[in-house]
Amino acid sequence: MLHDMKPALADAATELGLALTEAQLDQLLTYLALIQKWNKVYNLTAVREPQAMLTQHLVDSLSLIPALRRHAKGQALRMMDVGSGGGLPGVVVAICDPSIDVTCVDAVAKKASFIKQVAAELALSNLHGEHSRVEALETPPFDVITSRAFASLLDFTTLTRQHLKPNTESGAIWLAMKGQHPAEELAALPSDLDVFHVEQLQVPGLDAQRCLIWIKPRA
Repeated sequence: MLHDMKPALADAATELGLALTEAQLDQLLTYLALIQKWNKVYNLTAVREPQAMLTQHLVDSLSLIPALRRHAKGQALRMMDVGSGGGLPGVVVAICDPSIDVTCVDAVAKKASFIKQVAAELALSNLHGEHSRVEALETPPFDVITSRAFASLLDFTTLTRQHLKPNTESGAIWLAMKGQHPAEELAALPSDLDVFHVEQLQVPGLDAQRCLIWIKPRA
């Protein structure tokens, strides 16, 4: 059933400016099938209808990738996806861009186990699942830290700040995926953080506002 959606997924990727291979499209749909298969066990998503899953999970996560590629400028990146749940957007990024090494962090053991299972089944050496509260995680710092519905911007940046590479040379950033423009959340951020871009995202097939908040520590 899900693999019947391959043309729609390919069209959405093209609309986002992404040239995905047949193998990548197949991997994305296999991943969606794994979410569907294990949802009852792992409680990964409240969205159950296949078309809604395609748009609200896969295509919505794909909308992050053009921004990541602009930031990477062809360089390899280490990325943390916080509160990753079933792996959105982290698994989608790992499938679509092998040059990005993705660590999906979740405080729920079952969800981190699911990420490890996906990495094994799809043979994704650049995808890792970590079961931990993010503030307790011991890991080398990252170039990019992202989240999709993890927490307020203040909590997101505060809890993960220790995991961001020092910004002076690295250009490390936070990329927070949000719905409507989060004016109150932005106002609550401390003065030593620089919100240097709020990018409106157009997600094919999704009739809802989406934006991407670019944040870095002030030098």
